[in-house]
Amino acid sequence: MKALLLEDDPILSKEVISFLKSMKIECDAVFDGEIFFRQQKLEAYDIYLLDINVPKLNGLDVCKQIRENDKSTPILMLTAYRDIQDKMDAFTIGADDYLVKPFHFDELYIRILALLRRSNVPQEKKDIITIKDLEIDTQDLKVKRNGVAIELTPKEYQLLLILAKAHGRVLSKQAISEQIWDVHFDSNLNTIEVYINFLRKKIDKNHEEKLILTRPGYGYYIKTGDE
Repeated sequence: MKALLLEDDPILSKEVISFLKSMKIECDAVFDGEIFFRQQKLEAYDIYLLDINVPKLNGLDVCKQIRENDKSTPILMLTAYRDIQDKMDAFTIGADDYLVKPFHFDELYIRILALLRRSNVPQEKKDIITIKDLEIDTQDLKVKRNGVAIELTPKEYQLLLILAKAHGRVLSKQAISEQIWDVHFDSNLNTIEVYINFLRKKIDKNHEEKLILTRPGYGYYIKTGDE
């Protein structure tokens, strides 16, 4: 496994490289966004670790530019920005996870393993899942509602698929977090709310019947029958 780290703090950069090396993960590091893309052309990487506040191109710009040509390589944001809007901005442009500084290196390692595991899991070869006028093609990873294609990020698609496969059963935030991120940290729970909001805007916003519902105090589910 090999990671490319975008981090302009030389001390933290060296610490991350040393730690990942001890965990059998190779890591190259660059300190600004322009150098990032020069390095990316030289090597193949399994995951990108991006700080947001760096010189030249910032981490968000780098993330957005990566996703223009690469939809699958995991991107983990490492940043001091902790506001929910900052997380929403990162997820909107294609980040897969968001770890706030300061962080424990063990948590960083677990997040990296979870993202790499998810990126290497082959998609199930099944027919289209149909829920009312919503269609989920699990082979081609395409989603339609009322015949209109809906563009989802990889994490949005995973969340929608998990809800669909629950067949109307309510899933807690913790259950969703464990299935998508494979971790148990409370910091992931508000991330679920962010993705639920993303899905609602894309799946339900222009439709009178809402499919992605909340059961207060319990969790989220997809409407499969008449309620």
